[in-house]
Amino acid sequence: MTTSPAPLPLDPARIAPEGCVSIIGMAGAGKTTVGRELALQLGWAHVDTDNLIEATYGTRLQAVADSMDKESFLDVEAGVIRRIGARRTVLSTGGSVVYRHEAMEHLAALGPLVYLEVSLPLILERIAMNPERGLAIAPGQTIEDLYNERIALYRRYATFTVAADTLSPVQCAQRIVAWLSGGEA
Repeated sequence: MTTSPAPLPLDPARIAPEGCVSIIGMAGAGKTTVGRELALQLGWAHVDTDNLIEATYGTRLQAVADSMDKESFLDVEAGVIRRIGARRTVLSTGGSVVYRHEAMEHLAALGPLVYLEVSLPLILERIAMNPERGLAIAPGQTIEDLYNERIALYRRYATFTVAADTLSPVQCAQRIVAWLSGGEA
């Protein structure tokens, strides 16, 4: 078993000592995988907000999304986010969290928002490999529509962006740790 080296001291101008880091981005961007790795590198807890929704409803995320219209699902997701009061935790969010400003304000109050920016072709490839992935999508809407609709929102809310197409999860996490520690990454 290998262990990650101790992270550099975190820059208080970028994150409070008891703050959280939230990972935002499209479905298939790698938010959960990078979030787990980042938590490991920081020695923090990791929470996937999709899992919180599943635990609340007792079923898979896609079943929850399928049981209601898109707006109702977005309200459920925002409600779950607003109840998070964690500290020293990496939060991997659902891709649709950016549709609710109050949810994004709450996450921003907890700490920096890191956008994992991944190209549409790679997102499409990854989603195709996991068709059971939960998506908040309106009838007739495509993944490309979602991508084009959300990209400006991710960029608007992001405190820091990682261009993740060619990086491994470990490399993404290392870039985030370097940035949190005061570097330019």
